Amino acid sequence: MDRAGLILFTLAAMQFISTVDFMIVMPLGPLLFDTLGIDTVQFSWVVSAYTFAAGCAGFAAAAVLDRVGRRSAYIVLSAGLLLGTLACGLAPNYQLLVAARCLTGAFGGVLGGLSYAIVADVFPEERRGRATGLLMSAFAVASVVGVPIGIALGNRFGWGVPFLVLAALGLPLMGMAAWTMPPLTGHLGGTRRRPLAQLLDTLTYPSHRPALALTAILMFGAFSVIPYISASYVSNAGVTEAQLPVVFVAGGLLTLVSTPLVGRLIDRNGALPVFRCVVSLAAVMTLVVTHLPSVGLAVAAPVAALMMASNAGRLVSSVSLITASIEPRRRGGFMSVNSSVQHIASGLGTVCGGLILEGGGGEPLRYFGTVGILAVAVTLTSLWFAGRVRPRGTEP
Repeated sequence: MDRAGLILFTLAAMQFISTVDFMIVMPLGPLLFDTLGIDTVQFSWVVSAYTFAAGCAGFAAAAVLDRVGRRSAYIVLSAGLLLGTLACGLAPNYQLLVAARCLTGAFGGVLGGLSYAIVADVFPEERRGRATGLLMSAFAVASVVGVPIGIALGNRFGWGVPFLVLAALGLPLMGMAAWTMPPLTGHLGGTRRRPLAQLLDTLTYPSHRPALALTAILMFGAFSVIPYISASYVSNAGVTEAQLPVVFVAGGLLTLVSTPLVGRLIDRNGALPVFRCVVSLAAVMTLVVTHLPSVGLAVAAPVAALMMASNAGRLVSSVSLITASIEPRRRGGFMSVNSSVQHIASGLGTVCGGLILEGGGGEPLRYFGTVGILAVAVTLTSLWFAGRVRPRGTEP
């Protein structure tokens, strides 16, 4: 494996830890209810603390990320992520757990965006799609391996143990990052602006606006549906709670296979044609999932798997499309802002879907089809915005 491959492996491994850290809180909910004595409203803050902290930190980091070397920034952010993860595992009460989730989100959210910037710096454009696809495969591996193992550890030894294990696994990866990555300082130079001016420039720079709009549209459309798939499957589609892990393992396995394939297609055919194809497939699968009657596991699992894989494909292709449009000297700050937009748009989509839906909790989940139609209508506008995201040097 060459140096670029080692860098990609290190990024993907840390991305796996960050993804499991983010996802594992939700299935550990019953243990948190019993151990910490919290209610559903308090649990919602445990979950959302990460997202809101990530969104705010991303905007703040955008002003400084392009002023330092990528390796130095990556190591500092990794250390913050692992410190927050360790604090989650050791938190003795609800208040400290929420504070630890804020710390983890503040570093983990920015770290994800910086990872894509590093991929864009290390890999030439003709190899970038495949590299991005392999980096995003960390999500699939987290779904298939990390989360089930984390749930088993939590049930056996206590809810804090999965976080302690993740923190321990991340320590050698920090050393590997310091060893494998060059300083990556080629983006440094030029005029040093004040942080607020730097942030405003990142938000308003002409090539950034359509890219940020594309990210917001995709995440809003996806997360108006995704958080409620489990509830709809149990309430409407004839899937039991015990069968839900099978649904997500199936989706993770298919995504694990499909994301590298999408990356190769991007390298061969370009990001925009691939994006248009996978967005169209994702729109169809969203309508199917949100209108699914009581069909049982045999039908529901492959349907959800296709939707998860198509959603991952549109993220791979959109990231490849966006990173090709951003100047290297601006890439770190932009990807930080882009990560913030992802988190905030995801939260808004979730809230919007929740305001429309009724039922659940033993009753049929009503108006999920309406949410699906809204999600598809929003998502299809991304086809126009994607056409406005142009590779560097091709702007009119």
